[in-house]
Amino acid sequence: MEKFGKSQPVKRVEDQRFLRGTGGYIDDVAPDTALYAYFFRSPVGHAHISLLDLSDARDMPGVHLVASADDLTASGVDIGLAGSQVKNLDGSLGAGPRRPSLAEGRVRFVGEAIAVIVAETLDQARDAAEVIEFEYEDLPAHVDLNTGGEVLHEEAPENRAFHWGMGQQDATQAAFDTAVHRVSLQVMDSRVIVNSMEPRGCYSEWDGTRLHLAFTGQGVWGLKADLIKAFGLSEDNVRVTNPDIGGGFGMKAMRYPEYVAVAAAAKILKHPVRWVSERTEAMLTDNHGRDLTSLCELAFDENHKITAYRVNTTCNLGAYNSQFGQPIQTDLFSKVLMGTYDVQLSWLEVTGVYTSTTPVDAYRGAGRPEAIFALERTMDHAARELGVDPWELRRKNFIKPEQFPYRTTTGEIYDVGDFERVLDHVIRDADIAGFADRKKRDIAAGKLRGLGLCYYIESILGDPSESAKVEFNGDGTASILVGTQSGGQGHETVYAQFLSDQSGIPPELIHVVQGDSDKIAQGGGTGGSRSVTVQNNAILATVDVMVTSMVPFVAEVLDVPPESVHFDHQVFRSDLSNQTPTLLDVADWARDMGLDDLLRHEARATLPARSYPNGAHVAEIVIDRETGQMNLDRYTVVDDFGNMINPMLVAGQVHGGIAQGVGQAMMERVVHDPDGQLLTATFMDYAMPRADDLPMIGFDVEPVPSTANALGMKGCGEAGTVGAMAALANAVHDALAELGIREAEMPYTPHRIWELMEEARAHS
Repeated sequence: MEKFGKSQPVKRVEDQRFLRGTGGYIDDVAPDTALYAYFFRSPVGHAHISLLDLSDARDMPGVHLVASADDLTASGVDIGLAGSQVKNLDGSLGAGPRRPSLAEGRVRFVGEAIAVIVAETLDQARDAAEVIEFEYEDLPAHVDLNTGGEVLHEEAPENRAFHWGMGQQDATQAAFDTAVHRVSLQVMDSRVIVNSMEPRGCYSEWDGTRLHLAFTGQGVWGLKADLIKAFGLSEDNVRVTNPDIGGGFGMKAMRYPEYVAVAAAAKILKHPVRWVSERTEAMLTDNHGRDLTSLCELAFDENHKITAYRVNTTCNLGAYNSQFGQPIQTDLFSKVLMGTYDVQLSWLEVTGVYTSTTPVDAYRGAGRPEAIFALERTMDHAARELGVDPWELRRKNFIKPEQFPYRTTTGEIYDVGDFERVLDHVIRDADIAGFADRKKRDIAAGKLRGLGLCYYIESILGDPSESAKVEFNGDGTASILVGTQSGGQGHETVYAQFLSDQSGIPPELIHVVQGDSDKIAQGGGTGGSRSVTVQNNAILATVDVMVTSMVPFVAEVLDVPPESVHFDHQVFRSDLSNQTPTLLDVADWARDMGLDDLLRHEARATLPARSYPNGAHVAEIVIDRETGQMNLDRYTVVDDFGNMINPMLVAGQVHGGIAQGVGQAMMERVVHDPDGQLLTATFMDYAMPRADDLPMIGFDVEPVPSTANALGMKGCGEAGTVGAMAALANAVHDALAELGIREAEMPYTPHRIWELMEEARAHS
């Protein structure tokens, strides 16, 4: 690594092992002797189980265990999975139906796990699943995003999971009653399947007293707490680890049924057991994302200033409460409800609905992309309805720099921002001045060109506290143990880079250790764009502890007063000595003298407030009038991420986030039939963006350093997705407006666009 230090574009060190095939994923790290688990899953969307006979499967060659929910419960395992609940408008809790690791008497979505088979080979486990006798009484599936239909849970009459609200309902209504202009738009945010490169998986082992589970997750401590509860074990007798993770995007942050079942199998058999999901299995059972519809309403005065905003949302939870399912479209949606606009009256009302489909939970951004998509689509629609320029409508309503710190209508405190400066920057970078000429050329070629803007803001979420530990090793290197978990973001590079900048330890001598509950006692994992900001705040605190504890020892060795010794982020110095020892030198001295306490340093730190990254996304699309084929021709983004540690990693995060947002807007489409069968359960049926679907993305920054942390940083992990959907959607609507088309739902596939254009031609 030739460069180190903050704001240097350092290449990722972990890529060497990933590109050479030497990464340590679940199948790489599971013991060679581990048995294979396979799950027998529901083939139907909703049914009573009338017969589950496992006897023939247990007699199949190579089979060591076939277990149902009753078998796991009889072994002493609590197989119930916790799911979050929000408060209803009347103050009661939303529905909290039991979700078992294996189905208990009833199945509620296609793919729900019913039994686990453990065999010497995966083929043997599959063969055993084929001879399970399973009979069921079909029940009507409920797949509509509405209340009503066949009830899935007694605790949720009409399949209503919750009815939640936030804001100033009466005052908002009064503002609408007196508004000069009122604009409304129904915004559909379609369901997506996350499709991480590496499917979910785990392996578990039991040594007679201690349980170990390794899984493809985004942190270890939440699952550790679940396993302690499920197995009734002490904290010291449960270890959870994360190996290398091939993408998570929020979907892998949750605790899933398979993990408890595999751990139970390992404990029952007293033998290691592994499980890795197959792709269709993943598409059926990984938590899906989004899936909501919102009626959005804006009230304006005579000068086109927004006076109130109202959103009424219905969101799909799938068949059960997942870990964060209820808070996402309620509390998390509300974090950026009003975006970057100066409005102090709002009302958000949300109804959650259970359906006979895969549970829905966090997907990159978790509530904030949904909120910004709804708001920014409505802003663009309002500009068209009011006959004003959409860019100027945003400018007129922006929170001004002098208004910060700014308390939003939902209680968030934005620390800093200069939205107009960012907007001016993207106007230059996107060559908005040249758009008219580009459009004219396309018209001559018989094509439509559209320009779309989204100005987003997002809230950094998750635990604001984090731990970091630095250990000096006998080989002259140092290890830093962190409480976050990389899923491909480059944490091994950025944490070593930052510690090197603060400590002077060469980055190539720093090993980043993550994802092991035995090695660091507490951590918040990764999610909500928290990792680098929160973790580096903890690293700062650890360096401070380390330096403070070493100063008296350095003074003693140098034979100088402690008050004369200081550390300049590279070496210790004293005006009374010509020696300038590094931290590694001091660690060597301490080791030679047997002072082991000076070889390990740990601190936990809490951010005093959250930061709010924001930025402007501009998309330009071209539509073929004859076929409906759409091409994303240009994409430009300017972000305010405050101070950055490694701009190269930031750009990578933005590019990846944009690809996921564009994928949802252009092509990704989940389809269930009326019986709850997933019709898009392979890559033959579910489209994903490829390299040729994306242009070269123009990316730049206009930093306004955060005042919410000592580093002036703002998170970047989810920002690309938060802004991408609305930018592309607004570009599509800008192009189609020429034909009088006022509204189109995602995804904007060629067939959907062609149908809209044909309908418009028929009425012209």
